[in-house]
Amino acid sequence: MSELRTLTGWGGTAPTVAATLRATGSEVVAAVRQAGPRGLVARGLGRSYGDPAQNAGGTVLLPVPGPIDVDPSTGVVRTSAGTSLHDLMVELVPRGLFLPVTPGTRYVTVGGAIACDVHGKSHHVAGTFGRHVVSLELVTADGSTRTIGPDRDPELFWATVGGMGLTGVITRADLRTIPIETSYMSVTTTRLPDLDAALDAMRATDQGFTYSVAWIDTLARGRHLGRSVLSQGEHATRAELAGRAAQRPLVPPGNPRLAAPPHVPGGLVRPATVRAFNEAWFRKAPAHRVGEIQPMPAFFHPLDGVAAWNRLYGPRGFVQYQCVVPDDAEETMARIVERIAGEGHASFLSVLKRFGPGNEGLLSFPMAGWTLALDLPAHPGLADLLESLDELTVAVGGRVYLAKDARLGAARLREMYPRLDDFLDVRRRVDPAGVFQSDLSRRLEL
Repeated sequence: MSELRTLTGWGGTAPTVAATLRATGSEVVAAVRQAGPRGLVARGLGRSYGDPAQNAGGTVLLPVPGPIDVDPSTGVVRTSAGTSLHDLMVELVPRGLFLPVTPGTRYVTVGGAIACDVHGKSHHVAGTFGRHVVSLELVTADGSTRTIGPDRDPELFWATVGGMGLTGVITRADLRTIPIETSYMSVTTTRLPDLDAALDAMRATDQGFTYSVAWIDTLARGRHLGRSVLSQGEHATRAELAGRAAQRPLVPPGNPRLAAPPHVPGGLVRPATVRAFNEAWFRKAPAHRVGEIQPMPAFFHPLDGVAAWNRLYGPRGFVQYQCVVPDDAEETMARIVERIAGEGHASFLSVLKRFGPGNEGLLSFPMAGWTLALDLPAHPGLADLLESLDELTVAVGGRVYLAKDARLGAARLREMYPRLDDFLDVRRRVDPAGVFQSDLSRRLEL
């Protein structure tokens, strides 16, 4: 039984109403075959920031978790597309296993992670989530269920990985895992005085670490432009643990202990408060510290400790902007940071990472280079800033991340994604009637 619901992305902007339905197995097939003129799209846990999991006037399939089966001989895990990465980690970590790629939140579904081809702090080493998918089941527009993978219908597979749910409904996936000795991280932290120092440090040292990310102060200006705190880590070994951690080396992640209040007034995240936070955060970071032992959640998913933290941005919500520019475009990244600092828009969370080579995903976001992600409170003057950042990004062959996007236009998308026509060819082949639709697909003419 479907239920009309108002849906938004994690940013809380652009709400639309759709008929929502929880379905498994044959129910998914029936829903696909019965989709109306406004079509259907699958939704995970709503952590995409914009509108890819909304479908105004159409149908939205909601996630249903499933059993988790681990092959002990290979470490391959099989589960439902509606299972969250959190639930996977609860099952895997006590077994001494972990996912090779985890994004900044573990409260996303397996299906959503594939559809958005998420990346994490390990991209320069491990690539994207899609690279570690052995196979998946996909319900296509004709109601058939296909098993596809990198070696089985690779064209459809790589259109589905990063395809924003527009090639079909992912129902199951087999994923590779990696072995770990503990649920702790050995972390090296370095405070860097400006953007040039941050870029130089990451270029020089990233290959020595599996995980690397820099928090960046996008309100700092002048000689402090782009000052950063670089965190680099490895999975800690048992020999590195002491005390209680050594007694319980494989502790699964827990649920959030705090929650944002349901109603937060606007203006809490504004330049004055963010500037004060940034100053305190930068000053408290050590100049250089090696081998600090941290729990996995603190290193990978610090914001997951506060449930519904997106409500802190108030009723207007916020926009996340994430772009990537090529390896040799450091000057453009500096201009982007300078533009943001000059405009004075407050980004509470700004992170800089270095990507390794991209994969075969037709709409996958990562490419070899530098990526910057910003959380910006929704504001009438924000559109002009983001358009100017688009122009800087496109001029050097970069792109923005569709999983974070809420405002890009179709013409700009074509400038950013050179394999867009290949994606559209696959989409026309497997979905000629346009069964799979979303607010994003209509906005971007996909």
